Amino acid sequence: MAAVHLARPLFTLPRAFIAALIVVPLLSGCLDSDSNNNNDGPSTGTINALGVSGLSYQTASQSNKTDTKGQFLYYPGETLRLKVGNLLLAEDVPAQEWVTLLEFLPEVRSQLTTPAVDAEGLSTHKITEQQLITNVSLTNLTRFLMSLNWSENLREGKGIDIRDRVIQQLNAALPNLSSPIDFRVSEAEFNATGASPSPANQLLTSICFYPPDDELCKAPPSEKDIEDADERPENEEDWDPNYEYKEDLRNKRQRILDSVRSMEDVDAEDARLYLTRELDSISTTIGNRYYLENHVAKHSASDTGIKRFEIRRIGGSAELADIEAITTRPQDVGVHSFSWQTADVEYFVDGPAGGESELVTSFLPESTYRWVRKALRVVITP
Repeated sequence: MAAVHLARPLFTLPRAFIAALIVVPLLSGCLDSDSNNNNDGPSTGTINALGVSGLSYQTASQSNKTDTKGQFLYYPGETLRLKVGNLLLAEDVPAQEWVTLLEFLPEVRSQLTTPAVDAEGLSTHKITEQQLITNVSLTNLTRFLMSLNWSENLREGKGIDIRDRVIQQLNAALPNLSSPIDFRVSEAEFNATGASPSPANQLLTSICFYPPDDELCKAPPSEKDIEDADERPENEEDWDPNYEYKEDLRNKRQRILDSVRSMEDVDAEDARLYLTRELDSISTTIGNRYYLENHVAKHSASDTGIKRFEIRRIGGSAELADIEAITTRPQDVGVHSFSWQTADVEYFVDGPAGGESELVTSFLPESTYRWVRKALRVVITP
């Protein structure tokens, strides 16, 4: 059988018409579930894969803070207004199952729906994401939120934890900044230190990431305090345990100054690695919802009839918006057609016994810009 050009079936209905005939389940829930399917109550969304807690959010129907998992409530069709304390981060962000920091910025969000083509000639969102995470405004925003994490180092497998104590100090400092925080300035301007620190660094300087009674949250001893203090006696037996000597005050001052954070503590590469990890986690979770009935298919060389495999989804129908398919060895196995409406790929054997090929399909589920990749290995038997 001669190979047919890769094409979708000739007789297909417009997507808008098909969508009008299909009732699509509402997507909600956290990373380990597909959907609450609760038509009576709001759906659950998450900021990033592992969450950003402590953000204030508002939709047309909901108003609260993201919880310890970074989750929020919404009804489909609503948009989010997001703040950390009194600082506005984003608005008019479409509320959905996952909202990443890329979707905080309208100019970045608008480009996410344009897939790139990989080396195999299949559509993928991952190349687009990697190009977009270099956006300067996104980098500034990501570094800033990572800097507000309660622990200085954001460990792998943990979300960003912005606590009430941090938010209270942030709100107190905002009116005293030299100018408003602007994520759209250059990285150099956003991260400036020295005599003219950036507003972001002014803010971080005013926040202590320790309990209120911790020594590190107190004002450091001044140089005059240190100069006026006595030297520690040479004989240890003469030391007064209740007195802070010159050396004690100098060390105390250094500890307090070293505890102050700045934007330099999280560099651009840290931000991009964090975003990549979060984006990949979401893609993996979505991909795990879909499967093929078999990973290997065996057909006799003489069996040249049209065969098919179907994309399936755990707990429901596939509900695709688009689909593509290729064969890695067209001399052995050919692609006949593929259809997003029926979520299947048709193929045929066209080679001798002993030949084989992988049929690779890339498909776009409804309600996401993320493409999923699945492959079927076809082996030709005698």
